[in-house]
Amino acid sequence: MNRLLFFSLCCLTLFSCKETEKQKVTGVISENAMVVSAREEVSEIGNLILKKGGNAFDAMAGMEFALAVAYPYAGSLGGGGFMVYRLEDGSVGALDYREKAPLAASKNMYIDSITGNVIPNKSTLGAMAVGIPGNVAGIFASHEKFGKLPMEEIITPVIALAKKGVIVTEKQQERLEKYRSKFFKVNDSDFLFGKPWKAKDTIKRVQLAKTLARIKENGRDEFYKGETAQALVNFMQKSGGIMTLEDLAKYEVKWRTPISFSYDDLRIISMSPPSSGGICLAEIMKAIEPYNLDELGHNTTKAIQLITEAERRAYADRSYFLGDPDFVQIPIETLISETYVKQRMHSFSFEKATPSAEVSHGNIEIVESDETTHYSIVDQFGNSVSVTTTINGAYGSKLFCEELGFFLNNEMDDFSAKPGEPNMFGLIGAEANSIAPEKRMLSSMTPTIVEKNGELFMVVGTPGGSTIITSVLQTILNVHEYDMGMQEAINQPRFHHQWLPDTVKMEPDGFSDQIQAELTKLGYTIDATNSPVIGKVEGVLVLPDGKLEGGADPRGDDKAVGF
Repeated sequence: MNRLLFFSLCCLTLFSCKETEKQKVTGVISENAMVVSAREEVSEIGNLILKKGGNAFDAMAGMEFALAVAYPYAGSLGGGGFMVYRLEDGSVGALDYREKAPLAASKNMYIDSITGNVIPNKSTLGAMAVGIPGNVAGIFASHEKFGKLPMEEIITPVIALAKKGVIVTEKQQERLEKYRSKFFKVNDSDFLFGKPWKAKDTIKRVQLAKTLARIKENGRDEFYKGETAQALVNFMQKSGGIMTLEDLAKYEVKWRTPISFSYDDLRIISMSPPSSGGICLAEIMKAIEPYNLDELGHNTTKAIQLITEAERRAYADRSYFLGDPDFVQIPIETLISETYVKQRMHSFSFEKATPSAEVSHGNIEIVESDETTHYSIVDQFGNSVSVTTTINGAYGSKLFCEELGFFLNNEMDDFSAKPGEPNMFGLIGAEANSIAPEKRMLSSMTPTIVEKNGELFMVVGTPGGSTIITSVLQTILNVHEYDMGMQEAINQPRFHHQWLPDTVKMEPDGFSDQIQAELTKLGYTIDATNSPVIGKVEGVLVLPDGKLEGGADPRGDDKAVGF
């Protein structure tokens, strides 16, 4: 079967529920707890930890480590991420373990001093693209504050998985084949992932198992000050990077106050800066709220118009105002206020598109990767966590440390190397997100928890680079506005607009020719050919009877597991 025919059949299955009102598609249902992630092996480890009496934060630790083993495409000890949590008593918070720029980083480090242009690939490929990893610090910080089980008990099954190996799926084989030529630009020809792995092969992570065993024995400091730290720095400097032992030793996580806002009878809790996710999500939903979206219909021309125009304005603000809050002042309250959002939507009309050339950032006086991965957890005690973690691009910088067994991120590309120049996801950046030593780069990651009438309602998130915010948005709207279950909401076709480029991306075969023609007539540029997948959402929905529905995105090898 050729690849185009295979993809078309997948799309027909994926989007079939929008064509007719057949029986509702439902996900995995459980009584007590639920985990959803990008790989079955990762979800099984999370479920095992919960069954042992661990809580959501114990499961978070195990699943984060397990992603490095089972999902190297986006999971690694060499990355970073964000966690939004809600405790059983209803209190909420957020953990920022985003990567940071090395101490030797500088504002113009990716600029050619002669031409003044960005040097191609320097911020995306190889050692100079790597930020200081935060994953291990995030795992230990979360566990130290909220965990129940001993860390040794959590890591043990992950080490066993690394030694046993993970079976290659068809989708994983395709990804490895797609990026193999880039692997060889920065790695030796005989490195682990440079081999021609095929579906059903087993990849054993022997060196990663050894690294995990040292972390199990010595804790957090093993990665940031111990033998592993020294090996990592030696490798990075040998590879032409600027990471030092001081960089690793100085790395610290940040506990943040999440963005919280209302939408109808929902309370949305999402990630705050240096993620742009929560602010953009709030600005978009506040712009949509005055309209009767449910009456406009699901994925109709007018519904797509409204959401697109709200996204256009929010992404324009994202590019200008947002960055690391430890370095820049961000007008958060203004950006998500009803007065400001109403003013931003003043030029919106159902009669025609608003060209992005006519939409700049809003006027506020102030004296700011596709290849992430997400997992959602609800435990039997009433705690919930929403975690998005990443090494930025697919397999990060493509640089693989053979001795330690993991890929390194290319998060430095998420800074604005040059104001006005797009990064690898096409996002335009400004001065607020410029490079500085120890600064955290701006992100689109949007781990989100939703309450309804004061009770836990939904845990949701997705990978997808610049499309993360819109994928989370549309999933929440599908449940709330269109009365869908978790799996049904996730299965729906998605679209995306990010201000620049001024194009509405649509998943192929998900939107009728008529809708595309109507939008084109109104002045929208449609691209339904180059976006085969927009997001891979992982969600948990609390059903009216108190049971949990886990939704795993069929666009990937994702899996929901519960008990």
